[in-house]
Amino acid sequence: MSRSEPPSSSETPPEGFGGKRAGWFDRLTAGLKKSTQSLTSQVGALLTKRKLDADDLGALEDLLIEADLGAAAAARVAERFSATRFAPDASDLEVRGALAQALEREFDGHCGAFRPMAGPRPYVVVFVGVNGSGKTTTLGKVASELRREGAKVLIVAGDTFRAAAVEQLKVWAERADAAFLSGPAGADAAGLAFDAVAKARAEGFDVVLIDTAGRLQNKTGLMDELAKIFRVLKKLDDSFPHETLLVLDATVGRNAVSQAEAFGRTAGVTGLVMTKLDGTARGGVLLAAAEAGQAPVKLIGVGEGVEDLQSFDARAFCRSLVGLGETEL
Repeated sequence: MSRSEPPSSSETPPEGFGGKRAGWFDRLTAGLKKSTQSLTSQVGALLTKRKLDADDLGALEDLLIEADLGAAAAARVAERFSATRFAPDASDLEVRGALAQALEREFDGHCGAFRPMAGPRPYVVVFVGVNGSGKTTTLGKVASELRREGAKVLIVAGDTFRAAAVEQLKVWAERADAAFLSGPAGADAAGLAFDAVAKARAEGFDVVLIDTAGRLQNKTGLMDELAKIFRVLKKLDDSFPHETLLVLDATVGRNAVSQAEAFGRTAGVTGLVMTKLDGTARGGVLLAAAEAGQAPVKLIGVGEGVEDLQSFDARAFCRSLVGLGETEL
């Protein structure tokens, strides 16, 4: 597909990033298998009881905390679940459904949509996060999906300190048939971002995806360099960037919460991307990070494939987490 060729009507996805392709719920369920097994194997005994006493509710709360949901959220979920009234012959599916609903309520206000093709042109997106979070890979997957939608995409290798990161991103650009821009080793990332957006304006790009160097959230100097990128972009247009996506690795557990807090302060994060949910038994950290960073969850990754990065769906996530199928109940 050329950069100017639109997708056919049969390829056009539903509203929202990536649409909901066939089999996606199955991939989500498979990706959350570790979290589901960890939670339901222990909660199962509790859920067979139609009326939970104080000790049972305390045990449920503890299990949710162990899933990295966070103490306050776990308490609210347990209390909400305890208020559910079940018939004497209520099935296990009904009880699981009630728990899924109690969990889903916690995501109210913590879900967001990533729709770059619905925004102004060029739509500027900056990806931030620590080393190893999956940031560069996530950017590449986003580029591939946007190209599938027919967008003209410019990928910017803003991690000028690591040659390997630049090469990795270049490979993703080639796979996606997206334009690619990099600078010399050690170049000023803010200046490169400025040049990239100026190029995108001049050449009619739809979306600009800017990678940044991975940095520890507690290193003040590195975070200051990140802040410079945003100051420079705003010299071109005060609305830039339109999105700042923080990429978090679910396998780091509660450390993702401190990352969300720190990057939220420095980078003005507009959305979270949680990767590697298929590698953790503590999927509840997704909610804890959203609360800490005061930014909605927009995308989640549950596998290695491009199709495994999808818009966040709280209902599907919570149902998968408690082991419920897509159409059960």
